[in-house]
Amino acid sequence: MTSGERFALGSLAVGCAVLGLKGVAWWLTGSAALYSDALESTVNVAASLLAWLALRYAARPADANHLYGHDKAEFFAAVIEGLMIVIAAGLIFVEAWDAWWHPRALAVPFQGIAINALATGLNGFWSARLLAAGRRLRSPVLEADGRHLLSDVVTSAGIAIGMVLAVTTGLLVLDPLLAGATGLYVLWSGMGLIASSVSGLMDTAPEPAIVNRIKELVADSASGAIEAHDMRMRHAGRLTFLEFHLVVPGSMTVSHAHAICDRIEAALKAEMGHLMITIHVEPEEKAKRHAVLVPRA
Repeated sequence: MTSGERFALGSLAVGCAVLGLKGVAWWLTGSAALYSDALESTVNVAASLLAWLALRYAARPADANHLYGHDKAEFFAAVIEGLMIVIAAGLIFVEAWDAWWHPRALAVPFQGIAINALATGLNGFWSARLLAAGRRLRSPVLEADGRHLLSDVVTSAGIAIGMVLAVTTGLLVLDPLLAGATGLYVLWSGMGLIASSVSGLMDTAPEPAIVNRIKELVADSASGAIEAHDMRMRHAGRLTFLEFHLVVPGSMTVSHAHAICDRIEAALKAEMGHLMITIHVEPEEKAKRHAVLVPRA
């Protein structure tokens, strides 16, 4: 089992515990806002299960039908998680609308708030772990899960504040208003997650700083070549694919050109182990003006 899969299973366990705590908090209070919070936690559990399945599939080695591996499965899972979040937002709006027209007195609100606070603390701790693991493992689905839990922490804190205000002021209308505001935030979070995941499916290039660093490493390690051009990069889950043309003197032997390619790949992988590199060697008449120039020795 990979490290990412273990984190996904941890998320599933945490999600079930948090869902149970928030369910009890809603049952004690009858609050529409706490109902919306518990409802989002059901999405967390489903998303964690989906993340685990996606990570298991993505870990499969390349085969005859998937020559570049299965890493993009993580982006598909993140898109589905985003859709789940949007559906949860819709259900929250339905509950808030009903509570707006049929205000409900809040029973034992502070016990419910205390239980919800415990669940929020657990979510906050695990979201920090997931975000760190997602960045370290370059896993889109773990980062998506971490960002989702972080949004849950923010909404839970807002709900607790709103419930305290509703009880202390006697304005029960604050409960459905806060539930509606929570729904808007959850909707925004889901749409943002979908947008970023679709971007990964569309082979988005790495950040400019990473692109520039790759060009620097190629220029510094390609001594003996003339230039590198037609450089292209794309993300695919935890991997980044890089390909470019390397121009060498026409009199250079194949062995010498291959040695330069090996040197470039070693320099790149020493700093960026997630790169999958393809280099096409060309003679000097193929040189272009706009390219990564290799300094002369």
